[in-house]
Amino acid sequence: MSTTRAVETVFRIESARIIAGVARIVRDVGIAEEITQDALVAALEQWPASGVPDKPGAWLMATAKHRAIDLVRRKETYARKLAEVGRTLEDAPPPEDDAALADPESIDDDLLRLIFTACHPVLATEARIALTLRLMGGLTTQEIARAFLCPEPTVAQRIVRAKRALAKAAVPFEVPYGADREERLASVLEVIYLVFNEGYSATAGDDLVRPALCEDALRLARVLAGLMPKEPEVHGLAALLEFQASRIATRTGPDGEPVLLADQNRSKWNRLLIRRGVEALHRAGTGPYSLQAAIAGCHADAVRYEDTDWPTIAALYGRLVLLVPSPVIELNRAVAVSMAEGPEAALPLVDALTEEPALRSYHLLPSVRGDLLERLGRLAEARAEFERAASLTRNAREQALLRARAARL
Repeated sequence: MSTTRAVETVFRIESARIIAGVARIVRDVGIAEEITQDALVAALEQWPASGVPDKPGAWLMATAKHRAIDLVRRKETYARKLAEVGRTLEDAPPPEDDAALADPESIDDDLLRLIFTACHPVLATEARIALTLRLMGGLTTQEIARAFLCPEPTVAQRIVRAKRALAKAAVPFEVPYGADREERLASVLEVIYLVFNEGYSATAGDDLVRPALCEDALRLARVLAGLMPKEPEVHGLAALLEFQASRIATRTGPDGEPVLLADQNRSKWNRLLIRRGVEALHRAGTGPYSLQAAIAGCHADAVRYEDTDWPTIAALYGRLVLLVPSPVIELNRAVAVSMAEGPEAALPLVDALTEEPALRSYHLLPSVRGDLLERLGRLAEARAEFERAASLTRNAREQALLRARAARL
């Protein structure tokens, strides 16, 4: 491996930890990222001549921390910053001897602070997603833009504005406690969940699935579960993503066409991810993500589609909709009811959702209704519903599937 490639690889792996460690010193994630990039430049300049250090991540961390300390010295008085940093800056050791790097608990605390800062509710959802993928996922602006099918300048602007908003609001670089903790944790979980969902079922474009986004979200969920082992909903989200990720490879056919759940080759579901999902579910609670994980676990338990425990899934959706009232969850419950009790029992539930403003342009509503009508033998009505669903989705693969179902009728 070339030195440049080695630098890039180490940086991708370590960048979140470095940014987190520096942010604890400078108290600004924007400045922390710039200093971390400076450390990368220093490595690109020095390593080709001196060789890759034995502990390249530690070298980058120490280099970035020393630059941060230099910045602090220039900007504020020594005595004031000494109290914040909590150690004697004048005695800071050289990069290769930085003992602070050996303290994994300190690094973990910094990572947790970084996650909560990047996902702060003061930011819009799109900004939280972009900033989290940049700081925690190590993705470039170009990679984020490609993943979400956005122009690169749009993503770059979101990230810049997010950093400015955090600085302007003086968001503290800390893990929240007390009443603020639940709201802030919900924001973190939402960001990871939304990133995974965009990878699992892309809202637009030519691909149904974007596995790289799912991998990024799953990695973040695992990191968070490791950092917050006593939070049941964190494990609930991790379990949900493990279960969902286990069947990504079977969701599309050889040409990228969608494969419905009933037609997926379950022997190709990833058993390791399913085992991880079961383990995480044992540590989960009874919150929204935990209930969704339990539903996904029911699917994972079924060796054949015909073996699926639809009554339990319908009951779990019933509990979920009481906890988080949502027309989308109610639509999913209707699907489970149709499988447990028949399409005639589910159609009134779906019809009751047709006037929901939130579902007016949601393509899965007419898609589900079309499926129920087809099973009831009302083929002309079903065809119209599939055609309407195709007109509402922006994903080319889903459009093709829905139009094919309409044409078949």
